[in-house]
Amino acid sequence: MAPRTREKSGKQPTINDVAALAGVSKKTVSRVINRSEFITDKTRQAVEQAIKMLGFVPNPQARALAFRRNFLIALLHDNPNAQTVLNFQQGVLDAIKDSDLALLVRPVDRGSDRMLDDVRIFLEKQRPIGAMLLPPISENDELAALCEDLGVRYVRVGSAQLDDAKHCVSSNDREVVAEAVGKLVDLGHRRIGFVRGPVGFRSAAEREKGFHEALAGAGLTLPDDYSAPGNYRYTAGIDAGEALLSLAEPPTAIFCSNDEMAAGVMSVAYGKGIAVPADLSIIGFDDSPTATHIWPALSTVRWPIREMGVRAARTLVPDFLDIGTKPGDEANILASTFIERQSVAAPKRA
Repeated sequence: MAPRTREKSGKQPTINDVAALAGVSKKTVSRVINRSEFITDKTRQAVEQAIKMLGFVPNPQARALAFRRNFLIALLHDNPNAQTVLNFQQGVLDAIKDSDLALLVRPVDRGSDRMLDDVRIFLEKQRPIGAMLLPPISENDELAALCEDLGVRYVRVGSAQLDDAKHCVSSNDREVVAEAVGKLVDLGHRRIGFVRGPVGFRSAAEREKGFHEALAGAGLTLPDDYSAPGNYRYTAGIDAGEALLSLAEPPTAIFCSNDEMAAGVMSVAYGKGIAVPADLSIIGFDDSPTATHIWPALSTVRWPIREMGVRAARTLVPDFLDIGTKPGDEANILASTFIERQSVAAPKRA
């Protein structure tokens, strides 16, 4: 009897139908579906052709039982910038859109004494194939070790290399911030202020190091009153702008560790009658939608966070994505780039 098809019988084709059409066992079909390495190319092609002819759709629940895991990958984060999380999430979804995988997003509290216990319970309950860790929790070595102990694959995302290429996707924040601040120096700015990122964030530390490297290269230093604290939120930019722009001799340029704070500084400048960029140049970091939704459009560093999401997923589960690579085959350092827009100009006076 010929194998059933959806068109002939009106019923969903089964794995038995695929096996019969391909001339192999049900177990062999299962191995092909689950991307086993112990299948010849000829057999794999025969099974895949049968699947295509029949319109067979593998049962995700059955596959989950075979793997003893759900077809989930987890994103763990504790990040104050919602846009960063959303952009990274979109990159992951771009990578897994044609697979059987689903993304599970889990916020955690890095300040809690129970963080590791909470993550352990979550991973044991949900049984994801792997977990992607966003900064700043990606910088926690104990969290990475926990994933290792539980047999959960993991990838750490950061502004500097936190692990080997099999377990890390990073950017070059320090170098590109030095380039951006160097642009201000080249324009003639000598009084350059700085708005820091959150204490304890590696991204904030890397960006601050890049800022100081650029000043040192120009023979400049940062006066204490030209530095303001920040937490990557708009309100922190407001506070920083009030402090820096109320000085008797305010900066002619300010570098902010992200775009949200840069927008806050710009708002204060307008409130004080300080024109951007005629009286004050401003640079941010991220190239978030905020950068082009304000006027003048913000010069900023484009952080490739969406591409980092794609790369993190490809590094975490290459065997589920049919990409022909294995973890560590690709260089996992993605370059950020400085984008000059209308918020920078030469100072009226240095």
